[in-house]
Amino acid sequence: MVGFLVFMAGVVWAAVVVGVPQQYIAIGVAVLLVIGIIAAVMLARRSPPRRR
Repeated sequence: MVGFLVFMAGVVWAAVVVGVPQQYIAIGVAVLLVIGIIAAVMLARRSPPRRR
């Protein structure tokens, strides 16, 4: 999840440098955040439970 957040920060930074309007950046961040959450939940469901 941390790697995904770093990736998202890089995409936002690149969009700001290129000059993309803030509204589009906010929408893109929301979409990427939802995709990241869904991916994390799917990965957590697939992994076997940890034994202690």
